[in-house]
Amino acid sequence: MLQLRKSHDRGYADHGWLQSFHSFSFAGYHDPQFMGWGNLRVINDDRVAPGMGFGKHGHRNMEIISYVLSGELAHQDSMGNVESIPPGDVQRMSAGSGVMHSEFNHAQDQTTHLLQIWIEPNVLEIDPSYEQKTVPISDKEGKLCLIASPDGKDGSVKIFADAKLYAGLFNGSQSAQIELDPKRKAYVHLIKGSLTVNDQTLEGGDALLIEHESSIKINDGIDAEVLFFDLSH
Repeated sequence: MLQLRKSHDRGYADHGWLQSFHSFSFAGYHDPQFMGWGNLRVINDDRVAPGMGFGKHGHRNMEIISYVLSGELAHQDSMGNVESIPPGDVQRMSAGSGVMHSEFNHAQDQTTHLLQIWIEPNVLEIDPSYEQKTVPISDKEGKLCLIASPDGKDGSVKIFADAKLYAGLFNGSQSAQIELDPKRKAYVHLIKGSLTVNDQTLEGGDALLIEHESSIKINDGIDAEVLFFDLSH
């Protein structure tokens, strides 16, 4: 089963300093049909205005992944991490038993565009932890590159969740196919451009909710950047 979710059907919030599209119910946006998909709970497509950001706030028992698309994101947390996250990096924070952090765009002339992703963990109350890695563009061109996984395979960040996250860049004749367990769920989020997934055309911001499928094929990309999630049911 493939269910297309168009970009304009997502929730939207404009806070002035922050513009955010919500793929699933979040904060003031509530849609009982889209509370999450498998153990994927949040994809927020955020644009943070120059000099602005998220003040110190807390999380608990959640795997949080930040994927910066443009600009930079300054991260500081109660574990002592003070980091800058540029485009091309993937950051993972396991909130576990509790963590406080803040995220800011310190640039005065550039908006920071990022995806913030929350995945429900499969182990609770662990010590909070942090990891950040650079994913070269060449690793994503014409293929699905593993960027987050339960075992840190192939240089991916390690998440404490039954899920895998891949990123890919597709243009022209480039294509990829990945085998799926039909008993699991999967999710495609197209960040930009256009592409075809199992003969279903997606445009930037669109998503595809997938279950009971044994494989997916990605092709016909036009300047496409895509995330693919392999999720527990």
